[in-house]
Amino acid sequence: MVRKRKMPMRMCAGCGEMKPKKELVRVVKSPEGEVSLDLTGRKPGRGVYVCRSAACLKSARKARRFEKALSCKIPDEVYDCMEEELLGNG
Repeated sequence: MVRKRKMPMRMCAGCGEMKPKKELVRVVKSPEGEVSLDLTGRKPGRGVYVCRSAACLKSARKARRFEKALSCKIPDEVYDCMEEELLGNG
């Protein structure tokens, strides 16, 4: 009998839906305080997950969900960079 592995679920900061971790992109705050997209899911630091869509990223940005979850102010340039990276790789 083959055992199925349990799929880890995470909540999207934009739409609030629970989805499998592999379907989402991680936004990470490194120990140095730098905020960036973590497309591999392996960077060290505090992470927040978001769908691979511009709409969810905009929704999370508007509601300041990343700033609340990561406990820091995120400059607009970082959001713009994240949006370009997400659209370029999504």
